[in-house]
Amino acid sequence: MDKQHIRINDRTCTVYRTEDPKYLLIQPVGGHERETLDDEVGRIRQASGKGFVFAAFEVNDWNSELSPWEAPPVFGDTPFGSGAEKTLAFLENKLIPQLTAESPTDRKMPVILGGYSLAGLFALWCGYTSGRFAAVAGVSPSVWFNGWKDYCSVKLPYAECIYLSLGKKEEKTRNTTMSAVGDNIRFMHEKLSAAGKNTLLEWNEGNHFTEPEIRTAKGLAWCLDNI
Repeated sequence: MDKQHIRINDRTCTVYRTEDPKYLLIQPVGGHERETLDDEVGRIRQASGKGFVFAAFEVNDWNSELSPWEAPPVFGDTPFGSGAEKTLAFLENKLIPQLTAESPTDRKMPVILGGYSLAGLFALWCGYTSGRFAAVAGVSPSVWFNGWKDYCSVKLPYAECIYLSLGKKEEKTRNTTMSAVGDNIRFMHEKLSAAGKNTLLEWNEGNHFTEPEIRTAKGLAWCLDNI
């Protein structure tokens, strides 16, 4: 598998390419996640026989660049910004065109967007906001986010395939805001299923910090096999 580091619009991107790729997978990552990308991509390749390009793009200000709207802090003192729209524009106008520009066939590649934690919420929000993504994977997503349940209660995503997952211990927290994560993800899954979307809610062992690269690989591989 080919691996390279490139710059797209002043963002560092780590790009993996299998032979004869037919799909484009995209994931926002922070510094700590870059260390496990080789393992994650290897697991995706092992789980799915489909060829793909995988692009992990660097996020510097996690609370701002991935947040769909402003919200008060739930841990620490840092509030959430509203930079998701700008990040989505980067994907649609810069990253996706550059990575699918090699041939007319590549331009028709189905695009899958996935992420972990707040990046998982960002992936879901993009699936609701843009028609560019064939599938989205919200892996241990921050669906406790202020206003999220109200948002998805009145909207349906453009994406036809939606993967959801959560650790079994994640809703068992003393933080009253974050403890809503379990009920909110169940609500999402029920609404998506009732609307006829191809969706899966998978429960993993452990808390929010248990094997994120393995969970993310499972989610992206499911998307690959279901679009």
